[in-house]
Order: sequence, then C-alpha cells, then structure tokens
Amino acid sequence: MSEVEGSAVGADGSPAEQKYTRNSPYYSTVVMNYLLTGEDSEKETRHLAFALDEGMTYAPGDAIGVLPENRAQAVAEVLAALGFTGEEPVLDHYKMEISFEEALRTRLTIGKLARGAIGQYAKLPGAAGVGGRGYDALKLLCGPDNKARAEEYCWGREFIDLLTDFPGAVKNPQELFNVLQRLVPRLYSIASSQLAHPGTAETTVRVVRYDAHGRDRQGVASGQLGERAHVGGVLPIFLTANQNFKLPEDDSAPVIMVGPGTGVAPFRAFLEERQARGAGGDNWLIFGDQRKTSDFLYEDQWAAMQADGTLTRLDTAFSRDQAEKIYVQDRMRENAPELYSWLERGAYFYVCGDATRMAKSVEQALLDAIALGSQGTLDHAAEYLAAMKKQKRYQRDVY
Repeated sequence: MSEVEGSAVGADGSPAEQKYTRNSPYYSTVVMNYLLTGEDSEKETRHLAFALDEGMTYAPGDAIGVLPENRAQAVAEVLAALGFTGEEPVLDHYKMEISFEEALRTRLTIGKLARGAIGQYAKLPGAAGVGGRGYDALKLLCGPDNKARAEEYCWGREFIDLLTDFPGAVKNPQELFNVLQRLVPRLYSIASSQLAHPGTAETTVRVVRYDAHGRDRQGVASGQLGERAHVGGVLPIFLTANQNFKLPEDDSAPVIMVGPGTGVAPFRAFLEERQARGAGGDNWLIFGDQRKTSDFLYEDQWAAMQADGTLTRLDTAFSRDQAEKIYVQDRMRENAPELYSWLERGAYFYVCGDATRMAKSVEQALLDAIALGSQGTLDHAAEYLAAMKKQKRYQRDVY
C-alpha cells in the first residue's frame, strides 16, 4: 500500500487537496465497529467506519491512516520498569515539550522490538551497568556479526522485554528518543465507496493477538481498533491516495479482483463504486479465507451484488473446509480458460493482501493461466503480463 501525504483523489478521479495529513489529522468519530468473523473463527476481523469532515475525499483504492496509541497497560509496565512516574518533561521529535507518559503513549514504539533499538540501547551511557542478563549478553545482540542472534531475540518481544532482561540502562527519559522508533500511522485499505457512503470512510481490520515469551501481545493499531475504538469514540485519522491501485476509467472494462482475507477490503470499495455508477463492466471476485461458516467476509453483500448483477462471478477458496487446502491461486488455475478469456476482453487484474507468499503465488497462477489459455509458453505469458503492467491492467496492493 503506497502512502502519499496530503493528497487524495476525488470521486471524479481528479486530484483533491486534503486538509488533514498525518502531521495534522482529523479527529474522527467512530460510527461503526462490529465483528465480521464468526464465533468459531481463528481470526478476529472487524468492520469499522469513521466519520469524515467536510471536504475529505477519497477514491476506491485509497487508504485511511490511523494514528495509534500504545495501550495504557503497556505504557504503565514500561514506566514501572524504568522507575519513572511519567510526569517527567521530554521534548518530542518536533522539540515540543510533553510528558514522558504522553511520549510513551503516542510518540514512541514500545511494541514490536526492533533490532536497531537493541543497538541504541547498548550505546546508552548507563548500559555498561545493566543488570539481569548483563552487559556482555547485551553486546552479543549488537553489531552486524550478531544480526541473526538479535533477530531471534526480537521475535515476539517488545521493549518491556528488553528492559526486563537488561534493566538499568536508562537514566534520563529523553534518551529513549534515541533508542526507540517513532510511532507511525498505520494504513488500512478503504473498504467503501464515497458515492455509496458520502459521510464515512470504512475499513476491514484483522485484530492481531498472540502470546509470546509468557506475555499476551496485540498489534498496536489493530488492538486499539479491536478493543478501544468504541462507537462514539474519537481517533486521529487522515486519508491518503494510492495512484497505483485504481479502477479503470472505462466503466465497461471487465475487472478481476483477487483478495483473500482482509485483502478483500478495497474490492468492496471497487464493487460499491461500480454499483453506484451503474458501470456496465463485468466484475469477478476471487475470495479466500479459512472457513466458509466463520470467515466469509461480507457474504450477504456479495450475494446481493450477485442478485442485482453488479458481481458477475464469485469464486471462493476456503482452505480449512476440506482435507486438502485450497487457496485463491488454485481457483485461478481451475478457471484458467475463462480467466484468460476475460483478459483477452481487456480485463483489469487486481490483487490485494500478503506480499510474502500470497501475491507471488497469485502472480505465478496468473502466468500459468495465461500460458494455458493462450496455449503458449511461460515466456509468452511473461511477455503478456509485462504488456498488461505497461497498460496498468495488472495492479497490486500488497504489504
């Protein structure tokens, strides 16, 4: 997902200057926050809607930026481990004086531990006298020669773990601005069309929760959205454009969308937009998740869109509903001839979601479908796909 500060695209596709940015957000009221997944799901996926101020505009494919806060419990644990009250004055990244508690809550990353933070921690004047595992053990996590060891230590750990294992290095709260990364906004694909929902921007969030090293953990932003972003509450947000993930200007062009899990979010926006515009182009959605009964996000809305003709075709892949796991790329291969025929009709192909595995597997399945459909080689398929990219008919929003 790309981030372009201070700009977005209006409903007519023209650039629209945004009044609110990551450095000057809009304090938006949460108007919806409900669970999408069923009780027996292994995931917690939620749908949220944020009220927009007048003049805030977005287009399908854009993102909403949320400025998160670290949870109070995590802040309290860090303060206790450091032995500070939180009332100590510090200067933030913009040299503005705030309390140390506010800095830990809104300015500094005390969640997921970064390898760089260990190195900076070890450079503090007080690091030589750390307790716990001791200075020698701390040094073994620093430097390029110890990268693998440090990454292993960081996995599943947060700043509180570093403070617990190697206490006593921090003598001045201000020092943490040289140790910890800045707490940055989280971007979520917008899951609504502004034509259909003029007063809100909606999104789909997977709440991350896990246990590691004897502690309950949660994603900083997703945890906040999951359990502390109550309806009627206020959160700082901004809108950001993604010029590389847009519907075709031609409403008659066919569209193929592959979005497993929360990757389906922008395609809800795409379909709502085409529905609102009365676009005549065919729409094909390929959605996947674990189980149909508990993880079929927006199932009723897809059914209604099929009934009114907005959604021409819907294919699903629920990996855990049978002995052999089935994924979205398997559905693509099963339907390779038709997929290729859509491409030959000028279809735009979109994929959204995990970049590490899913997006690569989907691209390979697309190449296979092109080769099979055209009765050509994979080299020919690669040339075909390269031409699609040049025509902006193959677009990815992966992260």
